[in-house]
Amino acid sequence: MTAENLLTISPTEFVTWLKNQGIIRFHLALDPNTGTVKPSHEQLQPVADFINADQRDFNGHEGLFFQVSEQSDTLQGAFVHRTCRGQAAGGVRYWSYSTMEDYLRDGMRLAKGMTRKNALAGLWWGGGKGVMAHNPKQNKTDTAHRENLYQDYGRLLSDLRGCYVTAEDVGTHVVDMANVFSTTRFTTCIPATLGGSGNPSAPTARGVVSGMEAALEFAGMGTLEGKSIAVQGMGNVGAPLIGFLFEKGVAKVIAADINSTLAENLHTQLKGCLKENQELETRLVEIGNHDILAEECDIVAPCATGAILNPETIATIKAKIVCGASNNQLEDAARDDGILFEAGIIYVPDFLTNRMGIVNCANEAYGYVNDDEFIERHLQRDWEHSVFKTSLQVLNESKSKGTPPAETAMKLADELSLEPHPVFGHRGVRIIESLVQDCWFKDGIEHA
Repeated sequence: MTAENLLTISPTEFVTWLKNQGIIRFHLALDPNTGTVKPSHEQLQPVADFINADQRDFNGHEGLFFQVSEQSDTLQGAFVHRTCRGQAAGGVRYWSYSTMEDYLRDGMRLAKGMTRKNALAGLWWGGGKGVMAHNPKQNKTDTAHRENLYQDYGRLLSDLRGCYVTAEDVGTHVVDMANVFSTTRFTTCIPATLGGSGNPSAPTARGVVSGMEAALEFAGMGTLEGKSIAVQGMGNVGAPLIGFLFEKGVAKVIAADINSTLAENLHTQLKGCLKENQELETRLVEIGNHDILAEECDIVAPCATGAILNPETIATIKAKIVCGASNNQLEDAARDDGILFEAGIIYVPDFLTNRMGIVNCANEAYGYVNDDEFIERHLQRDWEHSVFKTSLQVLNESKSKGTPPAETAMKLADELSLEPHPVFGHRGVRIIESLVQDCWFKDGIEHA
């Protein structure tokens, strides 16, 4: 099958093709001598050719590892970008994708974003991301299905020998992480009852608030008090973010989501908490509707899915500031970062502000103390690597050098991401080399 055919079919159709080829697990690993990825199976050379030719999302990713989940015919992947600072770390996303190209691009973008996020946060972790493509034949709300699905994913991570450590992400919940934990130790965000840190959404929301405050100070617009905010998404991060914004004295929040239950829950949660001069307006929208970005407000906060800032949506933005929690908000980073900059819209890159989930996970293995300084310093203003100070640094440097903020932040992050781990060095790439040498994918045959 040609590259075009393999990339335009759905992940579910791709799974059928894999099984017809007798492939249950496969990888696309970087050859350090050529700087290109090589497939584990010759039938997958067209996919490798596509990745090698891509200049937008592929960025020297060290290894992409995949398997077909045993009982649900679901494509599961672990995307490892860069492991100089330590094991690749990032959550596992459970989402629907129309084509294999969409699936692969999302995984590569997300993994690259985690490299930068972890580096800017000062964590000794590299960047990686898990992505599972929902099979529409499966009921994603079925408890037994999810248990099998996430246990299978844990088995994949165990066989990857620790080059990637997973966590919670969009479409994944704490109970899912418990199922991952039941078959691997290479995970964080497991339930508190099992010694984990649980859902990291609230700390993530606090980091976004810090980013907003930095942008307001940079713009000379004062504080959050009295401001109006448009929030896209009322899920795991959007909901607590809205609560924190009202605590900061925001006058109005207009929020949109595709799920009416989330809006109902938010109104219930905030009932009796708002002051007389505060207002919450919620809207139910269809998938693909981004009208919320065009609201008349001070700040727009994308907190749903990524790739929603593009020439069409940016042209509608009336807010002075864009600062939210969703990953990979720019559809095309190089293009859309520049468009925002030229339009005079202050963009706070997502990987600057939404770090607190992974910070929470990074501290999980070291035990818990009250008022943990290793958590709180990220949210204060006096630590040089805090969300607030790093955001201000990037915005000021962007202004002085005339370069868009995401480009400025990526340059800083990429420099930091190349620093080797102070104890283990670049161990992750050695693990990947070992996996390739040992034909790790053959271990998956027994699970088929």
